[in-house]
Amino acid sequence: MHIARCIESIAGLVSDIVVVDSFSTDNTVSICETLGARVYQNPWKNYATQFQWGLDETEIKSEWILRIDADEYLEAGHQEFKRVMELQNRYTGVYIKRKYYFMDKWIRFGAMYPISHLRLWRNKAGRIENRWMDEHIVLNQGDSLEMDIIISDNNKNNLSWWIDKHNSYATREMVDSLNNQYGFLVQDDAISRSGGKQAIFKRTLKEKVYLRLPLFVRPVLYFIYRYFFRLGFLDGARGFIFHFLQAFWYRMLVDFKVYEANRWIGEETNPKKIKEILKARTKLDI
Repeated sequence: MHIARCIESIAGLVSDIVVVDSFSTDNTVSICETLGARVYQNPWKNYATQFQWGLDETEIKSEWILRIDADEYLEAGHQEFKRVMELQNRYTGVYIKRKYYFMDKWIRFGAMYPISHLRLWRNKAGRIENRWMDEHIVLNQGDSLEMDIIISDNNKNNLSWWIDKHNSYATREMVDSLNNQYGFLVQDDAISRSGGKQAIFKRTLKEKVYLRLPLFVRPVLYFIYRYFFRLGFLDGARGFIFHFLQAFWYRMLVDFKVYEANRWIGEETNPKKIKEILKARTKLDI
């Protein structure tokens, strides 16, 4: 359902659609091929490595590349999308807006909209950061601009699916958080040098402020900021469920996992040994 909606939303606007599938066992491949997409398969490690593999290995011949996830679709800005081909050569990237839906409700407040992402760029002019979480597309040449194009993320799965997904995210975010403390991974931070103002601000705020706050306190402060100061309460009942889960429960779960992982690490200070401990305990290929 999601992948078909995604492909159909852009089918009349793009010359080629490439899907990178991680050996799914449902009918994803047949749906994509029926809708005219070229499907490649690659084992899953994390989003960044999967997407970069797609850029490097799938023979992309078009002038521009659009990054879009399976549960996203192009909601607005179709005429603007067509204007991309008319941009001067000095422009190599386009920032577009992203709308997030939860239980079929647009989450408009709580710092959730507008969020701008670099999702369109000239072929060979950009790459994705090699990170476990919070990866961004970064340009290696040229200038960027923002256009009035909207991609919407509206996953139709139920709440249990959402919780399971974010439990997995929390483990990866725990690894990122501990790496910020122990330095056992080489973390790509290209967005801080060449990203958009919003992405740079959020990355700096997270790594220089949020991660330095005490465990278990920072999720409380973050929820208060999102729900009250950024008016998340205006999103209604479904908005309360979302902001509570995403800004409080999820962030608290990350802290719980950080606390647990620090017990695994104990007095160990060797980054290589810490990495091996986390790899064995989480089963992640870090």
